[in-house]
Amino acid sequence: MIENCEKETTYSRSYKSGKIELGDVTPHNIRQLKRLNQFVFPVSYNDKFYKDILVAGELAKLAYYNDIVVGAVCCRVDAFDNCRKLYIMTLGCLAPYRRLGIGTKMLEHILNYVKEDGKFDSIFLHVQVNNDSAIEFYKKFGFDIVETKNRYYKRIEPADAHVLEKFLK
Repeated sequence: MIENCEKETTYSRSYKSGKIELGDVTPHNIRQLKRLNQFVFPVSYNDKFYKDILVAGELAKLAYYNDIVVGAVCCRVDAFDNCRKLYIMTLGCLAPYRRLGIGTKMLEHILNYVKEDGKFDSIFLHVQVNNDSAIEFYKKFGFDIVETKNRYYKRIEPADAHVLEKFLK
């Protein structure tokens, strides 16, 4: 077990000098996003999700590490009751490329977007209750658990999700 940890640490360190870039999601690379999501998330997304992503502009980005697609962030605007929120539908990175700053770069892109826009009340997302690393990641950026939704996910266990939210106003 310890050997695996040491190898993984060495593996991660060897990647740290790479180039991280964000790029648009287009009809030409949407299949890469679909494939990435199949590997990263325990849930599947329907065709409407991907159709909406194609018109999301700055709210949907692929993350490249040395010109290889390794992550993505996809968001949408939710407006109701004189309230405008940004919902992070997905933000994920392939396991071998985690802890290299890729997730941070994607989230900072979204945080900069809402800051420049200036009209959002908050940013929120759902995280599976046992995903401690994701919860800690978002907490570092000022997100808090504001609610827990029982049986939020279908066909995965645990099915419960925390709602994490960062208030902007």
